[in-house]
Amino acid sequence: MEITDVRDIPASVESVWACTLDVESWPRYTPTITSVRLLDAAPIAVGHRAEVRQPGQRPTVWTVTAVEPNRRFEWRASVFGVRTTATHLLEPIDAGCRNTLRLTLEGRGAALMARLLGRRLAAVLATENLGFEAAAAEWPTVR
Repeated sequence: MEITDVRDIPASVESVWACTLDVESWPRYTPTITSVRLLDAAPIAVGHRAEVRQPGQRPTVWTVTAVEPNRRFEWRASVFGVRTTATHLLEPIDAGCRNTLRLTLEGRGAALMARLLGRRLAAVLATENLGFEAAAAEWPTVR
């Protein structure tokens, strides 16, 4: 099951990318994240982990699975047997950057989780994308 939000952001790909990789700053510009704590030394690289806290959820450790500068950031976590992949895709467009946020749910319980939480997860992605837009407009002051 995939849940996706796409937003055209009037900022450079480089600015949106900088906001994307500055995961510890995410709580400053989105209410969907309470805190992010890197468990491995920066800069973020494949195999690195971060503990993410979100309202109403237990802390979750996410492991980075892909980093393609100015293009793609991806990490995975497993909660209640559901493997969740969160993907950030950036694409240059005439007006700035197209930012695609995608959650992919797999494994036992994924279909049930999608039915129960699909709308809420879609709203979370939309809220986060609005946060990336606001942060990119202010970059580098969001640091």
